[in-house]
Amino acid sequence: MPTPKSRRCTRGSATGRPIMVLLDLLGRRMALRILWELRDERRLTFRALQEAAETNPGVLNARLRELREAHLVAHEDDGYGLTREGKELLNTFLPLHAWAEKWAAGVQSRRR
Repeated sequence: MPTPKSRRCTRGSATGRPIMVLLDLLGRRMALRILWELRDERRLTFRALQEAAETNPGVLNARLRELREAHLVAHEDDGYGLTREGKELLNTFLPLHAWAEKWAAGVQSRRR
């Protein structure tokens, strides 16, 4: 996976711009779920993260490797957790999460 500064091609973009690299990474299976499960300063072991994310070891290993290479997740003695950059990224998603909850409630109420 290219780093944000590499300017190499990434899936969906020939420019390698950092936003395209990030969106490519976040669009991969289970990437956002892993970040979400590590919210709130939580550190999880591999097994606990696998259970929380409801995924298989192969996918989890692949995503953790990519997220670690991107400096969004770190592994220490007590498990996996978000880096400073990972926390900043997740914080940018919180308003989107709030909007999605409101949107889903509105859609649900219109179905009744």
